[in-house]
Amino acid sequence: MTAEDDRRHMAHALGLARRGLGRVWPNPAVGCVLVNDGRIVGRGSTQAGGRPHAETGALAEAGAAARGATAYVSLEPCAHHGQTPPCAEALVAAGVARVVTALRDPDPRVAGRGMGVLRAAGIEVTEGVLEAEARILQRGFLTRIGQGRPMLTLKLATSLDGRIATQAGESRWITGPEARARVHAMRAAHDAVLVGGGTARADDPSLTVRGLGVSHQPVRIVAARSLDLSVEGALGRTAREVPVWLLHGPSAPAGARAGWTAAGARPIEVAEGGGGLDPAQMLAALGQAGLTRVFCEGGGHLAASLLRAGLVDEIALFGAGLALGADGRASVGPLGLDALAEAPRYRLRDCRSIGPDTLSLWSRD
Repeated sequence: MTAEDDRRHMAHALGLARRGLGRVWPNPAVGCVLVNDGRIVGRGSTQAGGRPHAETGALAEAGAAARGATAYVSLEPCAHHGQTPPCAEALVAAGVARVVTALRDPDPRVAGRGMGVLRAAGIEVTEGVLEAEARILQRGFLTRIGQGRPMLTLKLATSLDGRIATQAGESRWITGPEARARVHAMRAAHDAVLVGGGTARADDPSLTVRGLGVSHQPVRIVAARSLDLSVEGALGRTAREVPVWLLHGPSAPAGARAGWTAAGARPIEVAEGGGGLDPAQMLAALGQAGLTRVFCEGGGHLAASLLRAGLVDEIALFGAGLALGADGRASVGPLGLDALAEAPRYRLRDCRSIGPDTLSLWSRD
């Protein structure tokens, strides 16, 4: 195999891994491609709920053809015994001759041990192929392992002058149908969708993925310090069908907690700070619950609190070609900045047209 062959097959494995985003938490989304004598003999990706692993699926598809093959795996094969045997040992048992990986697994249970198992068995190992691409794909998993919280993407849909609604609160629809369809695709690629209590009260949103024919739904999360939300709304009526989690403070009434629990939702108490829920504690609680990727859709005060705390990893900014004026509602609440040097800065990763609107993707280094 040439270096170009390695990159091509690893790109295939990363594409397979991408299919699992939003479906496999708390596990990472991994892809595996088995190549023997220049021919793909097996492919696999992490399945819903995190099991079976990608290598298991690829080896099952390849059967005897796995012997002597090269395995391209987007993340280091696991080396620990869990619900299934370690994938590193499965590759050894199948007689794979070479393993190419993109990224080492930082999970302390693996962290190089998978490579050690392979090398000890005499298997040739090549590491770091398309590592930068794999790191972007695995940002949610890496953030949870390294920082104890999920990666957070902040979605903003604004007018030319950065407003999300008129002064009267009208916001449907600032962007067009193509942009809204892209938002649903983004929801599907995250483990959960997060909004603030004000947005939940004003919009009564369902926060589900619609129009894409997907078989899974993200967890729906509302951050409401006092849990002052009607259980009769769209979220309460469907909490037994699609999970609803409610982040609230210690002062939330016991009756509200009991009412939401009876409706099928999961109240999660977190500490308060700065006049609201502590943003770091919110995300730590979600990381402890297993989430790796969270898609935040506002509102402005929640967005501001997450930005102030340095917890926004990605921004998806949809821009529409209309102006709403200074009396319109701002997309982000007050940040309390006195100097430009204090402002959170992001690097432009991509920019494209989405129907009549634009989508720019920004990343924090």
